[in-house]
Amino acid sequence: MSDETLSAEEQQVAEPWRATVLTLYPDMFPGPLGTSLAGRGLENGLWSLENLHIRDFAEGKHRNVDDTPAGGGAGMVLRPDVLAKAIDSATGEGDDRPRILLSPRGVPLTQEKVRELKDAGGAILVCGRFEGVDQRVIEGRNLQEISIGDYILSGGELGAMVLIDAVVRLLPGVMGKIASGEDESFESGLLEYPHYTRPTVWEGREIPEVLASGHHGKIAEWRHEQAIELTKERRLDLYNLWKNENG
Repeated sequence: MSDETLSAEEQQVAEPWRATVLTLYPDMFPGPLGTSLAGRGLENGLWSLENLHIRDFAEGKHRNVDDTPAGGGAGMVLRPDVLAKAIDSATGEGDDRPRILLSPRGVPLTQEKVRELKDAGGAILVCGRFEGVDQRVIEGRNLQEISIGDYILSGGELGAMVLIDAVVRLLPGVMGKIASGEDESFESGLLEYPHYTRPTVWEGREIPEVLASGHHGKIAEWRHEQAIELTKERRLDLYNLWKNENG
């Protein structure tokens, strides 16, 4: 099913999904979000992107956004007063979008969370820098901490891009085929099955015979079995969860 054949309900977006990014490096955006599927969706008004420079909300001659950690220690910490002003500026009356801080100590970003954010109509994304963010603004502005993986980046900007891209591709009208988003890894609780295309034989390796059989039932069964085996081999945690839920 192509974009042209999407139903009128799927093509109509009453309100675009709204992303507001608070960052010290607004020039990083849209970056890769301005290309491919996300870029076309942005161009077509399926979602919107607003960048706010955190330093614009700092005061004083040097417009400092950070200070030394209370109690001592290495690095610098983003000030709560400056960040709170930026968050308040991004939040209009009646704006109940989730407020997210990209943080390595946050809960993992999962496909379930991505779908939840898609249905929320947008998100306010705070990109931390330096050693961290003052805990008081996390609590005072009800920031949800989300992590994209167990590793450390220089800041939250790349994490924000990952989250936005994951959400935007689920918006109606962004992907060419609705089904292309339904069979992917994590959507069914399993990793995705292997893919093949022409040529039929490449470097002595053949496409599995069942895929050329034309028997849709057998193909579906093979793909499901492959997904189970791959998940069991590579992500035993996901496999055990899937097994418990599916008997």
